[in-house]
Amino acid sequence: MTDTPDTPAPVTDTPPDRLSTNPRSPHFDMDVLQRGIGIRFKDRVRNDVEEYSISEGWIRVAAGKTKDRHGQPLTIKLSGPVEAWFENPPQDDSAE
Repeated sequence: MTDTPDTPAPVTDTPPDRLSTNPRSPHFDMDVLQRGIGIRFKDRVRNDVEEYSISEGWIRVAAGKTKDRHGQPLTIKLSGPVEAWFENPPQDDSAE
């Protein structure tokens, strides 16, 4: 067998298709978020994106300061072309 359990997964420079900043979401990934994700939505760079999906073409942003009954911010879904990129290069863990 060529696969070993100690081999780390390859690091790509392509952000995930879907990502969320909410730790309760199944699409939350702290390692990816720590690299920093840039989002362009409808030809405008956005810094207020809570969740996005490139393939489905939408982002979720907070709807003001309104909270739901669980204390989470209310979000609205905006549809349109989404482009994502990493803000920072990957960390090289072997340089320690």
